[in-house]
Amino acid sequence: MSAELPGAEQLLTGWLPQQRWFGGKGRAISGARGTSALLLGGDPAVWIYLLTVEYADGGGDTYFVPLSVRRGTSEGLGYALIGETVGTDGTTLWLHDALHDRDTTPVWMRLLGQAATVGSVTFVRQHGVEIPTDLIGDALTVEQSNTSLVFGEAAIMKFFRRIEPGRNPDVEVHEALAATDNPHLAPLLGYVTTTGPDSATLAMVQAFLPAASDGWAQATASVRDLYAEGDLHPDEVGGDFASDAHRLGIATASVHADLARVLPTEEVGEEWLTGAAKQMHDRLDAACEIVPALLEHAEALRDTYDAIPHLGLHLKLQRVHGDLHLGQVLRTTSGWTILDFEGEPARPMAERRRPSTPLRDVASMLRSFDYAARSLLLDGQEDSQLAYRAGEWSARNRGAFCAGYGEESGEDPREHAVLLRALEADKAVYETMYEARNRPGWLSIPLRSLDRITSEQPA
Repeated sequence: MSAELPGAEQLLTGWLPQQRWFGGKGRAISGARGTSALLLGGDPAVWIYLLTVEYADGGGDTYFVPLSVRRGTSEGLGYALIGETVGTDGTTLWLHDALHDRDTTPVWMRLLGQAATVGSVTFVRQHGVEIPTDLIGDALTVEQSNTSLVFGEAAIMKFFRRIEPGRNPDVEVHEALAATDNPHLAPLLGYVTTTGPDSATLAMVQAFLPAASDGWAQATASVRDLYAEGDLHPDEVGGDFASDAHRLGIATASVHADLARVLPTEEVGEEWLTGAAKQMHDRLDAACEIVPALLEHAEALRDTYDAIPHLGLHLKLQRVHGDLHLGQVLRTTSGWTILDFEGEPARPMAERRRPSTPLRDVASMLRSFDYAARSLLLDGQEDSQLAYRAGEWSARNRGAFCAGYGEESGEDPREHAVLLRALEADKAVYETMYEARNRPGWLSIPLRSLDRITSEQPA
């Protein structure tokens, strides 16, 4: 790449840490190297650029940064500008994040429609699907670990920013589930991958659901309605979310059942429970180093984890979502659709593919209800009445979700109260580390949830 764009690696090394999806927050970059492929010649040109950064404290990550390269400034693209460099012919070149340069976005769908191969990059089109090849892509503005382009009302293309060798779990799961025709999934249209021994998934394309609204927006609107009322309880407010939470539980159980049918499962017992408890202890140890406020909960959390191996449970492990929360689901006129089976981006790819208990997804969604209830109380003016109402809203919707899940699966998650509580606590511990590093103002949410979790005495 250096022959075509001298100075690109230096520009990207300074630009990457400022991006929401950069996973090395707080870590110094000691070096970088890039590889590339030209997708579209001319002005602007479009390059696929893979930048591997090395950290001063060891290790590294590879990031996918599609570049649009222009030979002149472009009005309205300042927010996407990475920097300027001088080409080998002496011409000044302006480098932009191509996913925010609308003029260049049609190239992605055009190449997918052709099932093209460009160098070591292959566009894989699913059999029998239609690809909109003449539409401009608009980048979604929501904060996330990836970047998505919406092409009209036909398709959405998600670009994985931090990539690892192997097929991305999101593509793997959607391909496996395609034959089930599960109504709670958006159909997979195709994906983009590199080839060779270190092949990796760069992007995936799904059908777009134009009339959908995300679960987070729906849930927080319900909370806002509750706070606006005087002394009404959640079930007395017009924006009550419990029926939606119930249907979401049904949808989650339906997808879990199909995942167990099409992907491997395994039976486990005490040995697995012992290992799971040890992992929870290890994560707690690491989190306490980063978030000292966890120390006041540490003893109760350890007691919770220590109870797991003695439950005498025999569980069936299977593929799960891995990062299920209200921001990963869409409500349409026909029901709930579950998105983004990539798993927690911070976890290694092999761990995200590993079978787990479906209760882990349930616990993750229960945590999301707590977040929705308390996210509107972060202005520093929370009073005890609103805090009580937040807990009441969360409890109602957590219960409705579990009831819906049990209705569909035949087993209410609350029947495994001890394990479910431990999994929820483990997720909250993870959240404290995330918030401490990325959103310190939100740290109070998981910490206050741990007040509740560690005081509960499940049957």
